[in-house]
Amino acid sequence: MLRDLFKKAKSSKYAVLDIPGRAVSAGDDEMIKCECGEMIYCKDEDLEKYHKVCKKCSFPLKLTAMERISLILDAGSFVEYDSRLESKNPLGFPEYEDKLAAARESTGLNEAVVTGEGTIENNALVIGVMDQFFISASMGSVVGEKITRAMEKAVEKKLPIVLFSASGGARMQEGLLSLMQMAKTSAAVARLNQEGILFISVLTNPTTGGVTASFASLGDIIIAEPKALIGFAGPRVIEQTIRQKLPTGFQRAEFQLQHGMVDMIVDRKDLRRTLSRLLLMHKRV
Repeated sequence: MLRDLFKKAKSSKYAVLDIPGRAVSAGDDEMIKCECGEMIYCKDEDLEKYHKVCKKCSFPLKLTAMERISLILDAGSFVEYDSRLESKNPLGFPEYEDKLAAARESTGLNEAVVTGEGTIENNALVIGVMDQFFISASMGSVVGEKITRAMEKAVEKKLPIVLFSASGGARMQEGLLSLMQMAKTSAAVARLNQEGILFISVLTNPTTGGVTASFASLGDIIIAEPKALIGFAGPRVIEQTIRQKLPTGFQRAEFQLQHGMVDMIVDRKDLRRTLSRLLLMHKRV
């Protein structure tokens, strides 16, 4: 079905693929469909000015990992870790290697997470940012390894760590190897706790599956972007399983804040300043 939609989009100058948050071709321009239904031109100057937040409904649209890093860190301060690590196809899953190659070409990344160190208003930290444009930021063995190594670097350098999660969950093409990353990253968080290293988890839209069920929910401070979808299984799957209608706004950031899963919701424009204050407040003396 998706293949037919893509063919239809390519066949018409004005066709737009109806997938919220994904940039699609519309003639010589690119457009993004917000979850509210608003069509937004990527070349709109206000889109950059307001950090890719919908002017109609204030929904934060998807950012690439490097866009997020540029938004959060001091200019020129970022030093990347493990940029050459990339996934293989250990299970011989059909077409997986082609999917990885296409993701590398379209994003310019080797994997679905970028890790490194930098500063926020001169406060040093280790940072990791998942990129939804790389196979929906699914967590395979290399994603789990890079996140674990970033946490180990934070312990080694006695620096706080901030991780931005945005994921569809475990990467099915790697089977059990993908699921093992939940335990590995959770064990790395336990090491952070033992060493007294601050871990701030920032949940963006969407954060689901094995990422939510592991390191993303284990931060000392858990921040969410407004209206972000946060949960394990999707609402549709849950409704089909329990055969009940879910409450309005179920699994959105505001619902999770009300029920104690997140500590605060921060607008994208305020996130850098909020992180700076938290880092300064918890700075090791």
